[in-house]
Amino acid sequence: MDRVKIGWSMKDVSTTEPVTLPGQMYMRISEGIHDPVCVTALCVDGGEGQDAVIFLSCDVVVLRGGVIQMTREKALALDPAIPADKIVMNATHTHAGGCITDNASDHSPDGQKIMRGQEYRAFFTDQAAQAAVEAWQNRKPGGFAFGYGYAVVAHSRRTVYFEDMSQVVPSKIAPNGHAIMYGKTDRPEFSHYEAGADHFLNALFTFDERDELTGILVNVPCPSQLSERFNSMSADFWNEVREGVRRTFGENVYVLPQAAAAGDLSPRILHYKEAQQRRFRLKYGLEYDLKNCKLGNADEQNLVMGERFDIAERILVSLVDVYAWAKKEIFREAPVQHRVLDMDLTRRKITDEEADWLRDNIERMKNEIPDDGAATPEEIRIATTTYNAVKGRNTRALERYEDLKIHPTMPMRAHILRIGDVAFSTIRFELYMDFMHRIQARSPFLQTFVVELAGDEGGNYLATVRGAANKGYSASIFCNMADPQGGQEYVENVLSVLNEMKAGDR
Repeated sequence: MDRVKIGWSMKDVSTTEPVTLPGQMYMRISEGIHDPVCVTALCVDGGEGQDAVIFLSCDVVVLRGGVIQMTREKALALDPAIPADKIVMNATHTHAGGCITDNASDHSPDGQKIMRGQEYRAFFTDQAAQAAVEAWQNRKPGGFAFGYGYAVVAHSRRTVYFEDMSQVVPSKIAPNGHAIMYGKTDRPEFSHYEAGADHFLNALFTFDERDELTGILVNVPCPSQLSERFNSMSADFWNEVREGVRRTFGENVYVLPQAAAAGDLSPRILHYKEAQQRRFRLKYGLEYDLKNCKLGNADEQNLVMGERFDIAERILVSLVDVYAWAKKEIFREAPVQHRVLDMDLTRRKITDEEADWLRDNIERMKNEIPDDGAATPEEIRIATTTYNAVKGRNTRALERYEDLKIHPTMPMRAHILRIGDVAFSTIRFELYMDFMHRIQARSPFLQTFVVELAGDEGGNYLATVRGAANKGYSASIFCNMADPQGGQEYVENVLSVLNEMKAGDR
């Protein structure tokens, strides 16, 4: 068996041009760069008779607009020898990355000129392709080590109440039920959080021929969405993780972030907020008033940066711990297998009553666009783009309502691979945590990294039966394209392939 070959690259995909920052219902336009947004590439090549993978981690909210195919085509144009079908792209889910999908205008509703989505996508895919090719061409004999640690990064973001909250807290973006995403916990109706949390951190360390550390693949079940209302480009807490890794492990050590299954998790706490405020004031000297944390103001910025510093510290402490013992077993030869699996998943059903709710919701939203002449340009932009976003979601759900009568299933492509005794499985959705645990508990490999938001036309959520019953955003008719049965179908398909891969070792 040949020695494993490792290659790395990273490209800065920030731009000082005003660009749409997707991730909220309303349009935000970038005002410069808070910290670099990046595309990071890691190539692992098993050598003669083995397979390869080129991981591409992208600081964007989701991968859409054909960016994966574009990246592969551009990579092939740069180097026809690259195995472009082995490129695996994932989004870190930062809400402060550039728009990579089409937008019809180069102006916002208030007249501000912006870089069109097509323009940023062209720049982004140019850089992503170069990163993939460089990682492929830079690959040299090396090795890898792996392990897991613990880092409190995510918390359940779905609050459950004793009673149905659909009328108590009506929602424009999803019909609430017993659950509300980011619901208030100081209400007398509050009962519990719907999900637990997963504090596992999975890590893969890579080394050169002299066993010097070259990079770390970090997989945590949490989206990077603390800076979700920033008006400047940002990689969110992964920026602080990268800076911490460079300080601790060396300036030239790469970090490739992956979000594991976290559709019902987020990096924000929903109670103990006043205690957190005191923590950040004493720990970092950050002063803010929770009641005054308005969009983009200094109080919100201080809150968010405190959260980012705190999470990055926990991830770094865990990485130091895992590296200390994992490096004692560096694998220089290992089987590398990579399967691209196409499957059909059962789609989320939409009832006649739900279709009526969607139609009514579109009409209700029309009345919320200011037309009295007193609104500011920003207020008009936020109201108009929120209406357009909600209308789009509702309209697409109504289209699915009709299409479901003909097509009850939907296609889904996953990358399933193993590097020695580490397995990876990708999914395009924001996957609820339980599905990941079902895979990891039954996987024949020592560690299994589930990677969400890894596939074109990504985004949307895949909720559990429990989530769908409780309703609320992320478990609603327009948040879910596949239903809980489809989620279990994904689990079984992945495990079938993983078991086949492992059986070949006998």
